[in-house]
Amino acid sequence: MDILWSPWRYRYIAKSEPSSGCLFCTKATENRDAENSVLYRGDLNFVLLNLYPYTSGHLMIAPYEHVDSMANASRQILEEMMRLTRQAEVNLRSVYRPDGLNIGMNLGSSAGAGVAGHIHMHVVPRWVGDANFMSIVGETRVLPEELPITYEKLRKLSWVA
Repeated sequence: MDILWSPWRYRYIAKSEPSSGCLFCTKATENRDAENSVLYRGDLNFVLLNLYPYTSGHLMIAPYEHVDSMANASRQILEEMMRLTRQAEVNLRSVYRPDGLNIGMNLGSSAGAGVAGHIHMHVVPRWVGDANFMSIVGETRVLPEELPITYEKLRKLSWVA
């Protein structure tokens, strides 16, 4: 087995504790936005960084309401979610200048949803060559910046679309 040492990541790993409840419901109700990497709070949805990102800038948009499918979400929730998704694209392009973006949802555990009972939109910046031997063969992601730096870059931007 190969080992890639990244001691600066210990602070991040040490904070990751299993939760007994819904991750999004917990973060939505706590008043710890910086600690929870919440970038913006809209009327019906909030924007937060993914704690296990595929690339730097990987964020999510989730409704405050615990809803398991788009079919069960109100029109207002979905409309605001899409406005925030559009603004996330604008903000990520301005800060990171990616070659492209992956935008989407995984509905249900069989579709790959890590939190299957609470819908959330992923917005992931992508670059040519970001899927290299480390991620494909080594099953290891190498991120160029720590989450607190990503948070500081994105939290100060406008999220009102």
